[in-house]
Amino acid sequence: MSYLDDILKSRRDTRHFTTDEVPDEVIEKALQAGHWAPSVGLTDATRYYIIKSVEVKKAIKDLFLDYNKKAESLTDNPEQKEHYKSLKLEAIEEAPIGLIIAYDRSVLNQFTIGTVGSNEAVKFSSVCAAQNIWLSLTDQGYGMGWVSILNYHQFKKILDLPENIEPLGYFCVGKPATNYNNQPMLQQLHWKQKSEAPICSEIKNVTESYISDLKLKSQTEIENKNDFSKELQEKIDGKTKPVGALGTLETLAFQLATVFETLNPKIINPNVIVFAADHGIANHGVSAYPQDVTRQMVGNFLEGGAAINVFCKQNDIQLSIVDSGVNYDFPTNANLINAKIAKGTQSFLHAPAMSETELQLCFEKGKTIVENIAKTGSNCIGFGEMGIGNTSTASVLMSLLTGFSIEECVGKGTGVEDQKLLQKQEFLKKAIENYSGKADLKEQLAYFGGFEIIQMASGILTAFENKMLILVDGFICSVAFLIATKINPSIIKNAVFCHCSAEQAHQKLLQYLNAKPILNLDLRLGEGTGCAIAFPILKSAEAFLNEMASFESAGVSKK
Repeated sequence: MSYLDDILKSRRDTRHFTTDEVPDEVIEKALQAGHWAPSVGLTDATRYYIIKSVEVKKAIKDLFLDYNKKAESLTDNPEQKEHYKSLKLEAIEEAPIGLIIAYDRSVLNQFTIGTVGSNEAVKFSSVCAAQNIWLSLTDQGYGMGWVSILNYHQFKKILDLPENIEPLGYFCVGKPATNYNNQPMLQQLHWKQKSEAPICSEIKNVTESYISDLKLKSQTEIENKNDFSKELQEKIDGKTKPVGALGTLETLAFQLATVFETLNPKIINPNVIVFAADHGIANHGVSAYPQDVTRQMVGNFLEGGAAINVFCKQNDIQLSIVDSGVNYDFPTNANLINAKIAKGTQSFLHAPAMSETELQLCFEKGKTIVENIAKTGSNCIGFGEMGIGNTSTASVLMSLLTGFSIEECVGKGTGVEDQKLLQKQEFLKKAIENYSGKADLKEQLAYFGGFEIIQMASGILTAFENKMLILVDGFICSVAFLIATKINPSIIKNAVFCHCSAEQAHQKLLQYLNAKPILNLDLRLGEGTGCAIAFPILKSAEAFLNEMASFESAGVSKK
């Protein structure tokens, strides 16, 4: 066995340290070893932060303990709880040195090879650096322990790490107080036994990936429900009020009962889904905000600080956040539905935004997401979105699918100024002129579509198949609905258009769809906010139909 083999075999995740100081030259040598690690595309993105301050260590320890309690509570097995407690007695405060190994996402803006960088490639390069540092410390008689159970958002906040810096974790460095009987610590504590040999299988065949084809449906035949409709209308008209006196509420009540196929409709487990993705077209300056705001806002959703969080909480609506294609790696323990197709679409100025396979994957993902929500018993679903640049994508799709000029379909989006609005119109006009494909729905969606918009369209179709009430938010969601109507026109029966936004194109699109929105509040935020704000009106429609007395039951005379 070579000396290198001995080092590899003896490397341990150290959790117990002596009080011995770590000489500067030991750290310097270890960091140099990290610097020698492979770096994909020579991005050289790994960054290091040394911590010796007692105050800083304590703050990190407190953060760890808080998060650790949540992890511990995930098991109801008392024995496992005790194992977990003993397993996690790491030494953030006791280790002489704390080390943060991180990667700098900003290098992706100037990626060495090609035009599209990958967060994973940069992250894995930093992991290679971490392993080199670990081996170097082992060789020098020192050890390192990786603390990954942290709230990374808070971790970055208390250390004031720049927004573009993403830590792999916190590493404790020092002289090991034990050799753990030459076993990994988990094995020594009888938590799990390490396998004797690597698990390796040879792959000999290619499995063909089947993705169901996109099928257009004609207007489905309307079933003969005359008797039910007549009985329902009689129930509405029989309430203690003049006929039609509750206006739109009566229309909504009729729709609720028709969709749920009962004279006593009840909205169950309402859910608003926010689909988020990035758009290559955003790199051409069509938005007032940089692309990274998509990622930042998804983080805001997860932290509960966005408008949609507030309104969903106010109205007791479940909120689901979907990563359809954000140009960022969210933590695997984030409360997020992972439906990432890719890290943003390509710019459709000269090339397709997505491949045909990616388009089909969008339909598959959107369908699965809504089917899973339907399985929870939910019968009311709202659609929202987040994606810098997606008003441009939606404008082009609206123009192509309705025949309106691009000028009629372009709005200010996130708030571009008048001069920039004209530039945006010209830019999108040029993009449409550059398109040489067929006037075919599938080709147009692949060339100009956005991951979140297509997933919403698929989700809307699936919601209809599951007899759910479909709440449509603003302009972008209405374009997703437009796409869905081109596939199955019958979905209009289940749709509630929650508001008319301040985007002039939205007003035109609603007219095209023959849709009557509930609210007109000059909203142009997206996120599904219109769905959540309009929801109490739906509950009022439900309440009057189910709870309001009839002329007969109240003993009130009809005119």
